[in-house]
Amino acid sequence: MHNPDTISRALDRILPFVQKPARYTGGEYNSVVKDWDATSVKVALVFPDVYDLGMSNLGLAILYDAVNSKADMLAERAFLPWVDMLEAMKREELPLFSLETRHPLKQFDVIGVSLAYEQLYTNVLELLELAGLPLLAAEREDEPLILAGGSACLNPEPMHAFFDVFFIGEGEDAITEISRTWAGARRQGLSRMAALAALSKLEGVYVPAFYDAVYRPDGTLDRTQPNRSEARSVVTKRIVPVLPPPVTRFIVPFIDIVHNRAAIEIQRGCTRGCRFCQAGMIFRPVRERPVAEVLEAVEAMVGETGFEEVSFLSLSSSDYTRIGELVGEVAARHGGDKLSIGLPSLRIESFSVDLLEKLVGGLRRSGFTFAPEAATDRLREVINKPIATEALLETAREVYRRGWPTIKLYFMIGHPTQTLEDVQAIADLAHAVRRVGFEELGRKSSVRVGVSTLVPKPHTPFQWASLADESTIRDQIALLERQLRAPGLFFSWNNPRETLIETVLSRGDRRLAPVILRAWRLGARFDGWGDQFNEAAWRQAFDEHGIDPDWYARRPRDFEETLPWDHISVGVKRRYLEEEYRRALRGEVTADCREHCYACGILTEFREERRSVADDGWGCPPLSGAKRRSAGGAA
Repeated sequence: MHNPDTISRALDRILPFVQKPARYTGGEYNSVVKDWDATSVKVALVFPDVYDLGMSNLGLAILYDAVNSKADMLAERAFLPWVDMLEAMKREELPLFSLETRHPLKQFDVIGVSLAYEQLYTNVLELLELAGLPLLAAEREDEPLILAGGSACLNPEPMHAFFDVFFIGEGEDAITEISRTWAGARRQGLSRMAALAALSKLEGVYVPAFYDAVYRPDGTLDRTQPNRSEARSVVTKRIVPVLPPPVTRFIVPFIDIVHNRAAIEIQRGCTRGCRFCQAGMIFRPVRERPVAEVLEAVEAMVGETGFEEVSFLSLSSSDYTRIGELVGEVAARHGGDKLSIGLPSLRIESFSVDLLEKLVGGLRRSGFTFAPEAATDRLREVINKPIATEALLETAREVYRRGWPTIKLYFMIGHPTQTLEDVQAIADLAHAVRRVGFEELGRKSSVRVGVSTLVPKPHTPFQWASLADESTIRDQIALLERQLRAPGLFFSWNNPRETLIETVLSRGDRRLAPVILRAWRLGARFDGWGDQFNEAAWRQAFDEHGIDPDWYARRPRDFEETLPWDHISVGVKRRYLEEEYRRALRGEVTADCREHCYACGILTEFREERRSVADDGWGCPPLSGAKRRSAGGAA
């Protein structure tokens, strides 16, 4: 039986021979170590990928802070070791352990796994095995609760066999409620199934064992139905009406990580309604954090972490209504410190020269990233992201003129109705931006073009669309490769085979669980890392189970078909999504939700009494007097 002492001795033998041993030592500044024996509820927060990625995840930091703020609870971190450490731990028969106290994960009450994206699925199985836990939920009895949360839970069905519980929604409050309910039920002597029944009564909790999937003769899904009285027919996401105080005591890693900076979520949600964007749908409604709270948090972060960069996070940071005031005040207070401000996900239509001037004001300069997603007016109307090319070029000129040498542009291929002319326009636009850069900065300027392929995600208007054929994708990538060869131009793209697996896992049903298990047993892991992606393992797993991945990924769905995630609600009505897909195919633009209420359903899902504490910070207009259009029926 391993304990913290035996694990520490094993680490002394292993760490001198692996890459980045500081991934596994713990002891970082601002990490929280509580008295193990004196704390009644113990939660392991696990990111199923390497430390470098997991420590860059703001959601993990928020949950860590939320749990450790409770006197009766502790949260400790664990990450999936990289391949060299995995081999060493298996050789030493060393279980996966927490960084704070080095307790094996199986000694915690709850293991909360962050499922941020589908490429983490096989990593979950790797970490469960490394922790010495049964892979299948049906085989567990005395083990910790295996809980999943994150965006990839919005279609939980492909991973239904491996998790006890999926949490649907925003978890700041829920993590403590779920953990206390579970620990209390188990200490009262309740069976595992009885404790799960107690959890199923909580808002946003989905217990997959309490549901059955019924299929039609043609292989499509007929329905997902409860098999216990405690189970709701539809599980609706939980939201946090008012954003809680931001984390300020960030853990400071000993090594460089992907995003080595402090971060504040200034706004949650988006009102733009891009039809491909899952985040824009599932994080409705918009809630803004007050400027004074952000400024106070920046002051605390600088003092408590020493980070030289703070990133203001949002799906569209320039849509934050007081972004100019916020950036100007931070520049005034910290310009002398050379504190760098990061504004990811800038929108060209809400970006301004005034904001750019404030960013220049004495602060260390970061790069600019814009995501037009499409390069022709026609296709921008299809995806509901209308941006004038002239506005993009003028913004690029202002950025280069003020000394920023690099602009990153992100596009998508594979949109419904996209043609080769639309793809050629991506190259044309990139060259136009490059010419602007050369005019303003000469050869110091550069343009980085990133292209991904549309994955039609659940809970979006494009959920009925199909993944583009591989030959079409490769032809479009080849065209861009030829067209984007020039000094100052850099081009990157996604592997179409990796995109296929992501799409299958994103759109799949319960029949994929044995495929995922088999692919993992054949060596699939770290599927999000290009050099680790094991296409052969996935192909063999599909073949052995008689499943055609194209049936899930490249088959258009009609509105009559039951989708595997229809029993999971994010508060946006199916009628609204259907009408938005029709409008896409007609090339019609839907205005920003701040201008019109399109009856998406979020207002009635979370009624006036739920909104009363947050009226000033929600992007939706109030129910009374809202300017409405019937795009999906009455809300």
